[in-house]
Amino acid sequence: MTGPEVIVVRTGVANLASVLAGLRRAGAAPRVSNEPRDIETASHLLLPGVGAFGAGMRQLADDGLVAPLRARVSAGRPTLAICLGLQLLCDASDEDLGVAGLGVVPGIVRRFPDTVRVPQMGWNNVAPDEGCRLLRAGFAYFANSYRLAECPSGWQAAYAEHGGRFVAALEKGAVIGGQFHPELSGQWGLDLLRRWLGAGGETC
Repeated sequence: MTGPEVIVVRTGVANLASVLAGLRRAGAAPRVSNEPRDIETASHLLLPGVGAFGAGMRQLADDGLVAPLRARVSAGRPTLAICLGLQLLCDASDEDLGVAGLGVVPGIVRRFPDTVRVPQMGWNNVAPDEGCRLLRAGFAYFANSYRLAECPSGWQAAYAEHGGRFVAALEKGAVIGGQFHPELSGQWGLDLLRRWLGAGGETC
């Protein structure tokens, strides 16, 4: 039996093959789109991204997706932003100074310190706050040079350690932003995708 359709945003800065495969393993029916109407009406939406912050925001702006994405996340509709996708939800990033993000997650994305390997590549432990409902403790796969250091007000967070504590993921109702790649994180990531797919339209 096929699960819910998931609109996967075509950002131009993501390798979609693994994302689509992961969603199918979780029981979803993914469809790639950059149509504003799809972003507005989708029951579930995934914002992927691998690459540069500025390039990702330019593509979203060129496709007319900035306003629909802001409205969707602000309304708490089921949305999963992964890797660069999480960073695009924020106000800005040190990676591309002067480029505004979607601004639905207050905060600026900063580069890891030079005291650790940059980019972070590989598995890391994810430790959620007690208030998290969809995020669980476990190991996830990361590939990132930038991260959000603090959890903004109104969100629940899971944390990991790399050059100090950083935000591994954010959760607010049916909206999740993960700095990791759930589609590459084995059974733990698959379970997270399934919990998110079942989250419906609940908000907190």
